[in-house]
Amino acid sequence: QVQLVESGGGLVQPGGSLRLSCTASGYRVSRNTMGWYRQAPGKQRELVARISIGGSATNYGDSVKGRFTISRDNAKNTVFLQMNSLKPEDTAVYYCNTLTSALAWGQGTQVTVSS
Repeated sequence: QVQLVESGGGLVQPGGSLRLSCTASGYRVSRNTMGWYRQAPGKQRELVARISIGGSATNYGDSVKGRFTISRDNAKNTVFLQMNSLKPEDTAVYYCNTLTSALAWGQGTQVTVSS
């Protein structure tokens, strides 16, 4: 059974940093381009970052470009999202999945940016 488990979220002040992790079981993340998504209250889920299979190519949404960095460790079957210079508008539940959202969504990890 495929399972995605996101972790690393929390409450942080504006300007702070967090590092999110997404570990898959029952699925090899090395098979696919992976992405981090987020969903804020009352809004649709959006893709914020993606990374190619080998990790050499990354893309970011305009709202996080220059502040977030996606990376992967295929040997550990894990994808990471380093988030710096966090803003209140980054508050959301963060999820990982393939670029086509092919896997069942995990529970996500809550990120709250507030003073």
